[in-house]
Amino acid sequence: MRMSQDNQIYIPESFMALFVAPGRYKPTAAHAEICARYELCEDMANMLTETAQTMQFSLGVTEHDVLERCLRGLQAESTVVSMPESVWVVHRLAELLNWAALKADEAPQDGDDEA
Repeated sequence: MRMSQDNQIYIPESFMALFVAPGRYKPTAAHAEICARYELCEDMANMLTETAQTMQFSLGVTEHDVLERCLRGLQAESTVVSMPESVWVVHRLAELLNWAALKADEAPQDGDDEA
């Protein structure tokens, strides 16, 4: 994890990786922007925990189905988070709930027609 000099938050390497192009070491965005995006995504994952648990209970669906629905919902509102950020949020949500995360091939990426 990296610690921000500005506001003392820790940014996980998994999130920093969203801003580093393959084969590069330097992020494609300013540190302050990455911190702001991380805080948004972390908050979103935390806010979704209760919604996800309620969805599983009320709909009687599997944890996997709940995570897929959350991912589709985040990707439908692509103005809030980017496609890679939506995948990160759902992985973080699974982690917070102690659920198995979606596999990489189950999470639509940029250019995929599924959502």
